[in-house]
Amino acid sequence: MAQVEMRIDVSKKYVRVVERRANGLVEFEFSIGLPELYVEMLLPADAFEAFCSNNDVIFMEGPRPLADTGADWEWRLRDATQERFRDKQ
Repeated sequence: MAQVEMRIDVSKKYVRVVERRANGLVEFEFSIGLPELYVEMLLPADAFEAFCSNNDVIFMEGPRPLADTGADWEWRLRDATQERFRDKQ
């Protein structure tokens, strides 16, 4: 069985803005090399602009596409904070 080598270009950094809040914070997703693997971040607007400039980010537009791997893996911290956890029976 042949292995496929995946190359990740760590020089490419991606940002997807999720929300610009009324309190001045910018909620966004930040990725290095792989846009589908990201961290959720919050920064004040001026710090966000500096962060993006310093990292020479590529802006990604629109909502994140859903993966085909199943809904159990498709959640974000933002979703968890807006909904109470409950036992699904």
